[in-house]
Amino acid sequence: MTTHRWLPYRWELIFLFWLAYFFNQADRMIYNVVLPSLSKDLGLSDVQAGLVATIFMLTYAVLVPVAGYAGDVFRRKWIVFGSLLVWSVATLLSGLSTGLVGLIVFRGLSTGGGEAFYYPAANSLIGQYHERTRALAMSIHQTSAYVGIVASGLVAGWMAQRYGWRSPFFVFGAIGMVLAAVMFFRIEDVGPASPGPGSVQRERLPLRTVLKAVGRKPTVWALCLAFSGFNFVGWSYFTWMPTFLHEKYGLSLQNAGFSSMFYSNLFALIGVLVAGKLSDAWAARRPTLRMECEFAGLLLGAPFIALMALTDNMILCYVGLAGFGLCRGIYDSNLFAALFDVIEPRYRASAVGGMLAVCFAISSLGPTTLGWAKSTIGLTPGIAALSLVFVLSAVIVLVATKKWFAQDRCEE
Repeated sequence: MTTHRWLPYRWELIFLFWLAYFFNQADRMIYNVVLPSLSKDLGLSDVQAGLVATIFMLTYAVLVPVAGYAGDVFRRKWIVFGSLLVWSVATLLSGLSTGLVGLIVFRGLSTGGGEAFYYPAANSLIGQYHERTRALAMSIHQTSAYVGIVASGLVAGWMAQRYGWRSPFFVFGAIGMVLAAVMFFRIEDVGPASPGPGSVQRERLPLRTVLKAVGRKPTVWALCLAFSGFNFVGWSYFTWMPTFLHEKYGLSLQNAGFSSMFYSNLFALIGVLVAGKLSDAWAARRPTLRMECEFAGLLLGAPFIALMALTDNMILCYVGLAGFGLCRGIYDSNLFAALFDVIEPRYRASAVGGMLAVCFAISSLGPTTLGWAKSTIGLTPGIAALSLVFVLSAVIVLVATKKWFAQDRCEE
């Protein structure tokens, strides 16, 4: 039976994945948004509250390489569907938690584990169906993260204030379960990635072969380290910027939370779409362009980080937030498109999984490091110092572009 499609399948896939990733990011942020009322209601200490988030990130880091390998050897429809269903059910059950153990099981382990399996398989499918429009397709997919973060802050915060902290877990989880059912019927059941879109390849790749293919390329390691630095800054920012705005400018917690996310993510959305479109148009003529976009996003973003930290003018701080977001978008537009330039199609899900594992393991230290800085030198110099991480990451990308990219490049 032929499924009626109202869009070409490759773009319907982007639409469905956009919705899935929206809830992936929105569900991930609910905990942070409702944390003050949740902690008070359940009697959690600050350490216990932080422990739940730490377990989430470590669970993700441990399982995402497994998810990447699974995405290269099993049917990705079932991985994406199962991932969405598991994290949605776990999000709903998080609303039923009565203490620390329930939060660790449902939020830290189940939600973290469910989310880990989505991104490698989804990006592998996007790369398979969008060869010439890869950066644009991945950029559109990435915009859902920005929208999901902002929407979660607004909607979950409003619901928690009006109906209690459990309500956003129930609503977001239930909607995710409905979306999982829709994706069950709409995603095609294709096999592991092969050179032709939609073709089926049933070969089971030995783990040793996958590790050798991915790990032998210095460009891959450079991209992993640069992404770790980028995400180290990102997690530090998401954790502490609301507190920074609240303490430095006297904003209410609600306004500080909104301002810290809105300006940055709005301009990140613009940056990711524009840079994604332009890089797709020019990459065929300049093979290193996607790597150069990553370098530019990191290097140009560094002074905006310093500006938003060091200025005493709130308007200039917002300019810094917007500029930081724009450069984040430029970097994000080619994050995995650049990786796929040096990885054969059959290994791409594994490469994404490995990259995310390294990134989450390293970046999990970011919020704690900046918390230590807050108690010793203060948030202002601590946040400003994050600009140096961006500069270092940019240098790593530049070295990889000049020294290793040509030899590691994969011709499709």
